[in-house]
Amino acid sequence: MFKRGIATFTLDYGKCPKWLFERMVKLGREMSRVIIAEYGPDEFVKRIADPVWFQALGTVLAFDWNASGLITILTAALKEAIRGEERDLGIYICGGKGKASLKTPEQISLFGARAELSQEKINSLEYNSRMAAKVDSSLVQDGFQIYHHCFFFSRNGTWAVVQQGMNEKEVTARRYHWFSDEVKNLVIEPHSGIISDGQHTGLNMTARESENTQKISTELVQGSYNTLMKDLALLSKYATPRRSDLPDGDPISILRDHSTAQSEVISVGNENQELTKIHLHDRDFKVLPVITEDFTKSKYLEKILYEVNVVKPKNYEQLLSLKGVGPKTIRALALTAEVIYGAKASYEDPARYSFAHGGKDFIPYPVDRPTYDQTIATMQTLASKMKIGYSEKNKIIGRLK
Repeated sequence: MFKRGIATFTLDYGKCPKWLFERMVKLGREMSRVIIAEYGPDEFVKRIADPVWFQALGTVLAFDWNASGLITILTAALKEAIRGEERDLGIYICGGKGKASLKTPEQISLFGARAELSQEKINSLEYNSRMAAKVDSSLVQDGFQIYHHCFFFSRNGTWAVVQQGMNEKEVTARRYHWFSDEVKNLVIEPHSGIISDGQHTGLNMTARESENTQKISTELVQGSYNTLMKDLALLSKYATPRRSDLPDGDPISILRDHSTAQSEVISVGNENQELTKIHLHDRDFKVLPVITEDFTKSKYLEKILYEVNVVKPKNYEQLLSLKGVGPKTIRALALTAEVIYGAKASYEDPARYSFAHGGKDFIPYPVDRPTYDQTIATMQTLASKMKIGYSEKNKIIGRLK
């Protein structure tokens, strides 16, 4: 069984052919009707949050299984497929790619009213949508910039998020899945189902290992603003230009210089990098990130931190939810908490598995054949119940095989 996750694919350019999109809308409408008739609207939303199921659905609708366009075209096709039938089906799809994602709150409000949800529930859906986007753009700093955000919800208030980020340097895209019933904490390991074809090093503030860093980050903005600025100045004092051969967020070794017992000296460097001496509090650090930013040069960051300090958020989730708090603010607080106060954050990729079903080369583990076969069998059963031609059904089943 998969735990949580992200899917990584090659980045597509260009547009989906009109004939293919129209075909996906037609099949998407039939598939949605069958799934909801068989399992209900809540189960439909739950399955959308499963990256393997989502991948299989894209395959059924005949889009490239290993391309970034699968999410953008599939979600757009599903949205168009159920247009006008949302109330009868009991599911609603909001947002989309680029500027369409900015309309998500407005669409949640509109569809929520049509579903006769309470204003409190609508507000909660809007909040969860906004926070999912913030978490994956600010707390998971893996080199992927979010450009697609799609929010699914049922008439009962069950919701799922499927969003995608792009890494222009590597020409890849990564998909993030959320499901309401699996989210116990919006800022601690909130994703549902991860698949990925590669690992990326970067700041991961959603990891359970980063909880202490979250705690210290919150305490920093709850305390004295002047003290926080002094800590940032100390941190920035030792910032160095990033080496081109070091990937973003590359962790480096921190070793105590035992030759000077009272000097509070730490040697900072990568095993292939010249060591730099830093005078800090007397703490037993083992690993810290490369410090490459001078945070004192950003007047905007200074302004945001002042405004956050005035609010004094009660917890890390509230801190993240504040207007203006983004990747740089989170990074500045995390590095201060880690370097100055010893609260080590996680730099492990939140993508845990290559595929939820395993890999043919036994990486990360052997293929889970029963789960794999069950997914295919379920899709075949649903495909057979679609009101389409016999030859079309055979093509779909062929693609699944």
